[in-house]
Amino acid sequence: MRYNALYRITIIVAMAIKFFWQIFWFQRFHRIWDERTRNKWQELLVKQAKEYRKKALMLEGLLIKFGQFLSTRADLLPPVFLKELEGLVDRVEPVPFEKSKAILEREWGGDVSKHLQEIGDEPVASASIGEVYKGKLHNGQDVAVKIQRYRVEKIFHTDFKALRIVFWLLGRLTSIGKKADLGALYRELVYVMGKELDFTEELKHSLYFKKRFSGFKGVYVPDYHEDLSTRRVLVMEWIEGVKITDESFIQENNLKREDLAKRVFDLFVEQLVSDGMFHADPHSGNLMVRSDGTIVMIDFGMVGEISKEDASYIRMIIQGFIMDDYDKVIGALEDMDFLLPYANRQKVKRLLKETADMYLQGDFEKFDQEALNQIMKDLQEFVKEQPIQMPADYAFLGRAASIVIGVLTTVYPDIDLMKWGKPVIKQWVSGGESDASLYKEVIKDTAKPLLSLPKSLNEYLTDAPRQRAFEERKQQRQMFHHYYFFYAFLSFFLFIGGGGFALYSLENLASLYMYIGFITGATGLAAFILVASVHFRTIKITTKDRRNKGE
Repeated sequence: MRYNALYRITIIVAMAIKFFWQIFWFQRFHRIWDERTRNKWQELLVKQAKEYRKKALMLEGLLIKFGQFLSTRADLLPPVFLKELEGLVDRVEPVPFEKSKAILEREWGGDVSKHLQEIGDEPVASASIGEVYKGKLHNGQDVAVKIQRYRVEKIFHTDFKALRIVFWLLGRLTSIGKKADLGALYRELVYVMGKELDFTEELKHSLYFKKRFSGFKGVYVPDYHEDLSTRRVLVMEWIEGVKITDESFIQENNLKREDLAKRVFDLFVEQLVSDGMFHADPHSGNLMVRSDGTIVMIDFGMVGEISKEDASYIRMIIQGFIMDDYDKVIGALEDMDFLLPYANRQKVKRLLKETADMYLQGDFEKFDQEALNQIMKDLQEFVKEQPIQMPADYAFLGRAASIVIGVLTTVYPDIDLMKWGKPVIKQWVSGGESDASLYKEVIKDTAKPLLSLPKSLNEYLTDAPRQRAFEERKQQRQMFHHYYFFYAFLSFFLFIGGGGFALYSLENLASLYMYIGFITGATGLAAFILVASVHFRTIKITTKDRRNKGE
């Protein structure tokens, strides 16, 4: 039945209508939103998310990928729903080998033995789009053969039709349709998911990452056999290794956790702050480790991209914050397609300015939990009223960052992200070496005042006492604040990219959620708060020193 188009469309659309109906009646009978009502609402959302996950695993196909796609979209769904979707793992029952073998022979235009000495009849991995088998070439080399799942294209196209109906209902039965461009979101979904069906796209991505990280010490990207790879078949060298989070393997091979974590950190900082492609699904299953500590990056089906144009927009945003030009910030957000045409730009501008002013003024004695909660409530009201929509690449960026942080903290629980991030900022301040570096572009074109600072600003990165002396002069203190602001803004932008800035809730329900942005594991927000606390502590120490000197 799962292959029957009418059956699939009926199940998917019926589930959506059921969810809409439940929400409608809940709103109708719960006019007063007290703590008890909020708890009931949370329970309803969790129940719906669990039902979706159950149906996705039953039907397979697009619903699994769509659930993973939604788990990145904090601009569309509430946190409790997304939390349940995070547990939607793309693992399904394997199809009979004969069906996969038939696809392989059709793609290769002949018997499998023409290219393979042998191939296992049980997949080593089975997912919604493809299954991976271990094989051996005639030259004796072991390879991993990824074969597109039986009838998956037909299933996806059927599910796309069902989701088109769901999106139509969503636009007419909920408030989301009034704020989001659901047509654009649907087209984006079809484009992103459709590319994953074409293994030649994954091949292109793998070759790109192979070239990009060829000189990256301790990191390896497998070789791919282009002559054996097609739209439905992908052949790569077989990798002996385990998940990077495998504690017993790490202990048995005497691998240093800190070294592994630092290598992963450097690997993904390079991807997330430079223009170009980044791995959008860097979970522990796609980051393997060998006995010698080499990290192997695999599975490039889901990638995002930061274009040079995107980097330019980010540069404009930072310039706007530094120069107190919030019209420039708004313009960049518009160009990045964060703001829809009918958004209230003045309200956006005011909110951004108030947040930045509070931070830049250094009034951190008032930056307590209550103040943070108020900021979160203001953001909730803002995204409730304003038409904001997050492009997929930015959602993927936040998802990737969140996943990497999770991997890092698992591998090395004592990780100090601020300490490891400091050299990145140091390179940024000095201009860097690569024209592709976002940091170099920012410092070269928009942060020229920082370049004119005395050498002691650079020395601050390695010598805190000198920075305290340097800070005693008014102008240098101001630039010191700007340095911290740069760091905080980058953290805050990550928070936005993860979905925190653009949370949508269903009609009249935005006040339920205390923290927007924690969907990404509080990655950006935690870094923002940490920078603020460090800045505050430094200000207090400096102020005390100045008082002792009688200033």
